[in-house]
Amino acid sequence: MNALAEQLNATLGSVADMLSPIGRRIYFPYGGILGQGAEARTCDINATIGMAFEEDGSPLVMDCFAGQTKLGRKAFLYAGSFGLLPLRERWREMQLEKNPSLKGKRFSLPVVTNALTHGLRISAELFAGPGDTVVVPDLYWDNYSLVFEEIAGAKLTVFNTFKNGAFDVAAMKAALLAPGDKKLLVLNFPNNPTGYTATRGDARKIVAAVKSAAGKGKKIVVILDDAYFGLVYEKGVHGESLFAEFSDLHKNVLAVKLDGTTKEDYVWGLRVGFISFAWKGATDEQLKAMAAKAAGDVRSGISNASSIGQHMALAAYNDPDYFRQKRAKYQVLKKRYALIRRILAKHPGYASRFETMPFNSGYFMCVKPKGVDAEAVRRHLIEKYSTGTIVLSGLIRLAFATTPAAKLETLFRNVADAIDDLSGKR
Repeated sequence: MNALAEQLNATLGSVADMLSPIGRRIYFPYGGILGQGAEARTCDINATIGMAFEEDGSPLVMDCFAGQTKLGRKAFLYAGSFGLLPLRERWREMQLEKNPSLKGKRFSLPVVTNALTHGLRISAELFAGPGDTVVVPDLYWDNYSLVFEEIAGAKLTVFNTFKNGAFDVAAMKAALLAPGDKKLLVLNFPNNPTGYTATRGDARKIVAAVKSAAGKGKKIVVILDDAYFGLVYEKGVHGESLFAEFSDLHKNVLAVKLDGTTKEDYVWGLRVGFISFAWKGATDEQLKAMAAKAAGDVRSGISNASSIGQHMALAAYNDPDYFRQKRAKYQVLKKRYALIRRILAKHPGYASRFETMPFNSGYFMCVKPKGVDAEAVRRHLIEKYSTGTIVLSGLIRLAFATTPAAKLETLFRNVADAIDDLSGKR
């Protein structure tokens, strides 16, 4: 094992036990090209880094590229494996603004990822390996299977998502208490595919269940997939990330927060995300060591995330009109959500065709067809009604985020009619 990896593991102490074999071996190469380049940064002559500069010291960039942005030529330089420091610091400030319960708690400075999927991959490589169990609700984003099972070699164990219209915390707890000393728990609120966020009551029970399992000796890495954070449309919903509760819950709980610009700021192609860490009793040096592990993983996979994307995000967050604009876009989705509620209330007969799964947030909602196969309904909707949907775990996912309000009534009517067609009622 590399000496730098051994040094990071020693700094992490007992928390290193939660790392995967890859996680224990990964390190940030402080003494390599990057470290040597950092030492030479203030030199009069710096012949270290693999970038090119003009004779006056400005970045050597063609006008056909530079002319497409007002960000300046610095945006074309490497951002570094940790990400742009001003952006990391600004995002941390925003995490505290959006999650007041985090104030006074210790958590790492975020490391920039190539959006949230990359953060999941880093989490899998740091913490999940062959023989490890990843606990997820049975209604989950199918990319989890690729990331945690096919790539990391871990085993996905699912639990029942809903019971009596609420999150099935008892099923989650049972999965955590199953044989095996170490578990990874992935919580995604608002949930993809269902568009459900834990209520305040759900949240309290989830946290209590994890604490109870940790108290029984289970080492639990809780991964918070906060891709759709903030897109909540009902009162009584837990409005903050559960990262705040898990950050200092128990010595056997390590919390990983994955978030970013993609869904929150409606910039899907920007590909700027963040990964943050916290656990009870963590020191600043330990948090820096875990961030170095993450940055080492970034370095080994993509070198660094898009510099232009990071500069664009930072400029947007420093724009005095950012919050007003974000609120306006949020209202577009909230109005569609409210319209769906009215449509379902106006058509009680739809309940005989499909069951509406609990939803209160996010980009999607799901229905479960009655008496017919969901995949057959999906294909029939395309062929007869020119309506595209997604089927996951036997449910039909309807993305109201991409459906204009004027077409929502037709969307639900088409789903009901397609089910009638296949069940012989038409």
